[in-house]
Amino acid sequence: MGIRSKLSSKNGILAKNTGLLFLLTISNSIFNFITIPYQTRVLEPSVFGDITVAMSAMTYFQLFTDFGFLLSATEDISKERENNSKVSKIFSSVIYCKILLVAVSFIIILMLCLTVNRFKQDVPLFMLYWVSYSIYAFLPDFLYRGIEKMTAITVRSVLVKAFTTCLIFVLLKKPSQYYIIPILTGIGNLGAVILTYVHVYKMGYRLVRVKLKENLQTFKRSSFFFFSRIASSVFTATNTLILGIKFGKKSVLVGHYSSAEKAITIAKQTITPVSDSLYPYMVRNRNFKMIKKLLLIGMPVFFVGCTFVMITANDLCAFVFGKDYYEAGTYLRLLAPTVFFSYPGTLLGFPTLTPMGLAKHANISTIIGAVIQVSALVVMHFTIGISAVAMCILTCCTEIFMCGYRAVVVITHRKLLSSPDQTTSA
Repeated sequence: MGIRSKLSSKNGILAKNTGLLFLLTISNSIFNFITIPYQTRVLEPSVFGDITVAMSAMTYFQLFTDFGFLLSATEDISKERENNSKVSKIFSSVIYCKILLVAVSFIIILMLCLTVNRFKQDVPLFMLYWVSYSIYAFLPDFLYRGIEKMTAITVRSVLVKAFTTCLIFVLLKKPSQYYIIPILTGIGNLGAVILTYVHVYKMGYRLVRVKLKENLQTFKRSSFFFFSRIASSVFTATNTLILGIKFGKKSVLVGHYSSAEKAITIAKQTITPVSDSLYPYMVRNRNFKMIKKLLLIGMPVFFVGCTFVMITANDLCAFVFGKDYYEAGTYLRLLAPTVFFSYPGTLLGFPTLTPMGLAKHANISTIIGAVIQVSALVVMHFTIGISAVAMCILTCCTEIFMCGYRAVVVITHRKLLSSPDQTTSA
């Protein structure tokens, strides 16, 4: 009875943190869902495409400054959560590493703005987004995920995002004002970071001295996750960025593709909180029955949702983004299956493979998928030429590959799924 009560308590914490992570992540989706239709109507397809190209480029900078700490530091803190001094040391080491990474990223963005034509066409836009994303890099969500106390960071982040969302409706009135979007995003990120650090201090965690050797070890450990996360961006950000470079500033096609890609990203964000909350939970508890339950519940939901989107894609885009985006439905229809396969692929990734001792396969599947994607894009460039439709089909194929690879690994090593907790509770 005591063991069952303990397991019930663990599952309760998981449910609470999943709900809070879902709220934190879905708040982005909700606020985007509210503001993007307004932005698309005010900015017109060509200008909205420019905004999305800049955001796609910044995705790489965000991944670079995160450097996989969201997974590595979360796991480390989860294991030491009862020891405040060790948690403070892990927290401090990550922050120091991020300061260095942000400094390096500034040099990179500066070089791009001076040498790459697409960046030179609108330097202020790219720099403003860089500032916004660099501020966000210091949000210590890895700390809250590790100690499994998501309430504070969720409440603060959602309130700040709600405020900045309202300001977009108040201040954005014509296409020439598009700089307002990254400026308000940066202000919102700064507010969230300040409020969160005040709470971190109140919880008793401090920035402490960390030896250079320990910081290097933090980098080394996180690099394992970094290469997987940077490779995964090939399936989303790279497509928009390549189209933006190929078709240049104020391209209607880029606007149509990026609006469809935005819709897919919002849909995929509903998966992220489930995976992120499962990760530290699974590292400690190895409750693989939970993965099975989530797959059985979620797969039918995503299948119905994706089918509906594929059938109504054009009308859906016209309704959500405006009549000028009717043609974006072509891209939305082709990209919709990626959401369906992303759900099992994500759950069978780090949350399942790490407690099985096979985390390297989550990386391998992503890296191979990225290599396939990039290689295919190179071949297309020198043969039939790169097109938005071909990119959609290719992205769908790579998502299916990653999901299939991870499923095969789990099935092949299914003996490792036996869990002491499960055996006892049974």
